[in-house]
Amino acid sequence: MDELQLALVLATISPAIGGVLIRGEKGTAKSTAVRALTEILPPVDVVPGCRFSCDPDHPDAGCPDGPHSDERAVRPARLVELPVGATEDRVLGSLHLEKALTEGVTAYEPGLLAAAHRGLLYVDEVNLLHDHLVDVLLDAAAMGRATVERDGVSVTHPARFVLVGTMNPEEGELRPQLLDRFGLTVDVVASRDPAVRVEVMRARLGYEADPEGFVVRYDGPQRELAERIVKARDLLSEVILTDGALRQIAEICAAFDVDGMRADLVTARTAVAHAAWSGRTVVEVEDVRAAAKLALPHRRRRNPFDTPGLDEQALEEAIRNSTPDDDPDGDGPGSGGDDRGREEPTADADPELSANNGGPASADPRGEQGGEPAGPGDAADRADGPHRADRPSDSDGPGGADPRGRAGAGADDRGLSDPAGGDSDKQAGVAPVGDVVGSSEPYRARLLSVQAAGVGVAGRRSRAITDVGRVVGDRPRVGREMGRLHLLSTIRSAAPYQQVRGRRGAGLRVRPADVRLAVREGREGNLVLFCVDASGSMGTKKRMGEVKTAIVSLLLDAYQRRDTVGLVTFAGAAATVALPPTGSVETAVRRLESLPTGGRTPLAEGLLQAAEVLRIAAIRDPRRRPLLVLVTDGRATHGDNAFARARQAAGWLAQGGIATVVVDCEPRRGVRLGLAGELAGALGAEYLDLGDVAAGNLVRTVMDRKVA
Repeated sequence: MDELQLALVLATISPAIGGVLIRGEKGTAKSTAVRALTEILPPVDVVPGCRFSCDPDHPDAGCPDGPHSDERAVRPARLVELPVGATEDRVLGSLHLEKALTEGVTAYEPGLLAAAHRGLLYVDEVNLLHDHLVDVLLDAAAMGRATVERDGVSVTHPARFVLVGTMNPEEGELRPQLLDRFGLTVDVVASRDPAVRVEVMRARLGYEADPEGFVVRYDGPQRELAERIVKARDLLSEVILTDGALRQIAEICAAFDVDGMRADLVTARTAVAHAAWSGRTVVEVEDVRAAAKLALPHRRRRNPFDTPGLDEQALEEAIRNSTPDDDPDGDGPGSGGDDRGREEPTADADPELSANNGGPASADPRGEQGGEPAGPGDAADRADGPHRADRPSDSDGPGGADPRGRAGAGADDRGLSDPAGGDSDKQAGVAPVGDVVGSSEPYRARLLSVQAAGVGVAGRRSRAITDVGRVVGDRPRVGREMGRLHLLSTIRSAAPYQQVRGRRGAGLRVRPADVRLAVREGREGNLVLFCVDASGSMGTKKRMGEVKTAIVSLLLDAYQRRDTVGLVTFAGAAATVALPPTGSVETAVRRLESLPTGGRTPLAEGLLQAAEVLRIAAIRDPRRRPLLVLVTDGRATHGDNAFARARQAAGWLAQGGIATVVVDCEPRRGVRLGLAGELAGALGAEYLDLGDVAAGNLVRTVMDRKVA
């Protein structure tokens, strides 16, 4: 909790750091710590009546509530929570299009981003956030503004905020672009020390027994903490980030082989904030050390299945090897030497050097620059020189470095979303397409999808009617339902009744029944359930290794397409649900790596178990359509009439309309029985040989077989 509290405090002292991501197991007070932060933050000066919390000293010229009066008011710091299931209109705000059509006025209802301006935006379970909301957050965080555009009507307003997210890694990792947008990250785990756990229980039970008395007991220390934050904000503009400290930060980031320049910039800003928090006016080694521990762990992932983290021993070695060149005695800043070993600014030094290098460029205690608070990834501010560590460079924008090693967000993490030949085979951790059978490295897998367009959850795999995508039609609005208006259809619906409704002026007479919403077709995310034969019939250890590599390649594809995955294995006399449906592809990989093999082949039991998993999943998430991937050589050796029972189970799955692909693991050499192909026919499934899983830019479609 000490690192968590420090990260939150530093992000509030210098909002330019870019927010905090809190990773940890359930029950570790992640959300409690974030919500408590508002109690120690200083109040905010606002223009009375402005829904966008404009600063009375520097009101936003384009504010929808402007022009503003000279009056001012004070309100407490605000923590705005963004629910995982929020709609885009709830996040961005919405336009009252009926008024726009009838009265010709722009009536805008602010969303959560407007409420979070100059405050904190908190996303619990941020790793479960829908992709289209992630895009909205990225745009606002990068530009410092939110824009709502609906059929030619546009509204924009400032939206600078400190982004704070919590997540449980067991439920899936973050989309890489959003992961890199967080300035700092902290891993929180419950203490295994009984004494610490006793203190936690005693404090919690004491609060429940007497909440008011508990708050009074900690009122003094909490006030001291709040005053210290205000002092640190005031001191921030006076902190000096020397050339030696900059060189040290650059060498540490280079030693850890992080991608892009964002890590260097965030580390520099954090070091300056830590110095201000410690009451110092010069950045020292201890500040750089603390900053690196918070800013680098989540930027070291080389492929999607790597676990974020930082080797502290390696960090100490990097710090020792990065002694500033201007300190020949090795007594760097903060090392305990006298002041002669510390670089001091000269009279002709860059006047911006006073660490406006790590935070806002003014002494405003609210951490504001140019009238607006510094927000995460402020793309409007550009670095003026080598010492301007407080201002994001071009690498902080949407086209910045991707933590998986690709050059910019233009490629982002869509993986295979361009089947016509978009992505290179040189992604981190992905072997080039070619003779991949026998390779131990994951490779690019074919796109397997459900052909028939249903109604699904927005994703990147199969065609479906979703909330985002191209417009393919319209439908009536139900009640006061929110959604994207189909403008032409709405006008066409209202036009025949204008004379009857007494229209005399220029505006249309539109009734609620006239409103038509757009129907959009995009891509959906599927539940990809792997049903894997782990019996002795899979052959040698080498063959099973090839099978695991193929499955990992398919899991990598599922990760890039934001699918839910599950794993069923069968061997011996029964089938086992190795992993229930989850968003954590990383967990599936770990379960697969430890998969034992051997024994007979209960193929029928495996298919029945897969059917049961899909049945339960359909109840829990009916909008997510399933895709079953059966990995087997087709042999069935457990029980009487083993293969006949397997064919019968396959027929039941086919009748249920389950889209399926069979990956045949039977060796190509020697006598081939072709049982997997026969089973694919009974399933109504697409058939692939193990060597055909890798397909470069080819696209294979799994036919959605339906029984008439």
